[in-house]
Amino acid sequence: MPPQRSQSGCLADFFSYETTKSVVVKSWVVGVVNRVVQLLILSYFIGWVFLHEKAYQVRDTVIESSVVTKVKGIGKYGNRVLDTADYVTPPQGTSVFVVVTKQILTENQEQGVCPESEATYRCASNRDCQGKGRTTGSGVLTGRCIPYNVTLRTCEIRGWCPPEVDTVDVPVMLEAENFTLFIKNSVRFPLFGFEKANLPPHVSAGELQRCRFHPEQQPLCPILRLGDVARFAGQDFAALAATGGVLGIKIGWVCDLDRAWELCLPRYSFTRLDSVTQHSPGSPGYNFRHARYYRGHNGTELRTLTKAFGIRFDVLVYGNAGKFGIVPTLINTVAAFTSIGVGTVLCDIILLNFLKGAEHYKARKFEEVPEASVPPASSSPSGCTPGALGDQSREKQSTDSGTFSLGL
Repeated sequence: MPPQRSQSGCLADFFSYETTKSVVVKSWVVGVVNRVVQLLILSYFIGWVFLHEKAYQVRDTVIESSVVTKVKGIGKYGNRVLDTADYVTPPQGTSVFVVVTKQILTENQEQGVCPESEATYRCASNRDCQGKGRTTGSGVLTGRCIPYNVTLRTCEIRGWCPPEVDTVDVPVMLEAENFTLFIKNSVRFPLFGFEKANLPPHVSAGELQRCRFHPEQQPLCPILRLGDVARFAGQDFAALAATGGVLGIKIGWVCDLDRAWELCLPRYSFTRLDSVTQHSPGSPGYNFRHARYYRGHNGTELRTLTKAFGIRFDVLVYGNAGKFGIVPTLINTVAAFTSIGVGTVLCDIILLNFLKGAEHYKARKFEEVPEASVPPASSSPSGCTPGALGDQSREKQSTDSGTFSLGL
């Protein structure tokens, strides 16, 4: 029977030390795999990490930005001529604004009682109005059923009268397609104290007014035609103006500050932000309501309610800047050289498990050496026989790495 391992012998085995042993293997297969893996790892770090991702740079992702917008153009809507003050809201020139292209007006509304215009509140008697909810889309129900016209009766409401009828067909201001949008954007990267604006340098005011943005011919012009914005976003302007929608104008600032100041340039891109809901049967497009209040001849408060359909523009600014830094350079350089060791691990797996003569390679690679002060003996008093150089070999499991070695 094999001798039993004592506690002292197992403790000594636990505190053993493993050191690397270099074995040169003359094998074309393993050698080619090793060099190919090393070449792939170096190519990845040089090509992708350092050149493409610029991992040697310190990056500032906190971008400080301001956006000022201005729309210009004259349009016709019905019998009226509209300018910027009529169709742009809000008027402050912010990064989010709406160009109104269609309006449903309900004029001369005043507080009082009147029949509800919605079809769901049609009635034949007061009982039909008392079983419904307390409020409607236009006011508060009084519980009475009154005539709406000579053939129709609806529930009476208290609120702004007459109520809105938003099912009427109204024209669309298609002249808005040729309106222009001027965007003035300035950015700052606080980590580097770098500031830049989207206005082209060395361009006079006259040249700036005549330019129109084009992604290839004039990519730096800050004046955009609204029809072009819709087209660049893949939308039909006439359909968008009829139902309303939300377009995004994205300005990207991705700057390499190791290069010249003039080479940090904005890039414009366009998309429709509400594309998920544009085909929704319940609420397609974009619209909102607003009112203008005034006094009548007898001092009564009146208002004009407007249900406006339009194109909302969201100017979105994003970006980051990078500059050479010694710390990320050292970190990624060390990571590159450390990763080359992956080739050694792969080659060891092939060498010790799949090649012919794997047991011979194991015997050469792993070797167990007793402590120098311990005299050689045929057996250990502790019961844990140390491996000794000789003709006999046994399989030994490493307590640290978990690998199996074959001692000589």
